[in-house]
Amino acid sequence: MRRAFYRRPVLEVARDLIGCVVSHGGSAGVIVEAEAYHDSEPASHAFIGLTARNEILFGRPGLAYIYRSYGIHALLNAVAEPEGVGAGVLIRALEPVDGIDAMRARRGPSLGLRDLCSGPGKLTQALGIGLALNGVDLTTGAAGPIGLSSRPRGWRDPQIVVGRRIGITKAPELPWRFCVADNRYVSRPWPAARPASPAPGAAAPAEPDAA
Repeated sequence: MRRAFYRRPVLEVARDLIGCVVSHGGSAGVIVEAEAYHDSEPASHAFIGLTARNEILFGRPGLAYIYRSYGIHALLNAVAEPEGVGAGVLIRALEPVDGIDAMRARRGPSLGLRDLCSGPGKLTQALGIGLALNGVDLTTGAAGPIGLSSRPRGWRDPQIVVGRRIGITKAPELPWRFCVADNRYVSRPWPAARPASPAPGAAAPAEPDAA
């Protein structure tokens, strides 16, 4: 996808990333779950304004914003909206499609296919994505440091359900989580179908939780 794909409202980018393919380290998976974050709402790292830690979020759309969660997991986000706006899409779950043996070598040889990438920390571990890749360009497709390619055949028009974001304490009421309907690789709890998501708006001040 070209940079213009990411230079759009973050909710549109999050929805359209569903069905796209992420690849790294000889492994790949289809995105089946993603969450949107925007500097107007307090769950976003960008809510507090530009800092040394979050400057990638305010940078060029199409960059990878990778940060450490709870001091353990590296989480992968795609920067969205025009430069100067702090917005990103957290990649929450993948359906593994290639390099399964390499994923199991990184995650655990006894894990079932469903458990390899069913969470944002699981999928980066499975693909071998770490903090050293923070800021790399995602617009170069499969040839980039982290490959992020458009929807392959069979994924062109996935049925998507929308629900509230999970694992956060700020602005949990916003329905900014997008998942493939009835897909067993989505992280739990599975969302119920909801109407279209509201556009980003002002929120009460609070400490940030996620990207």
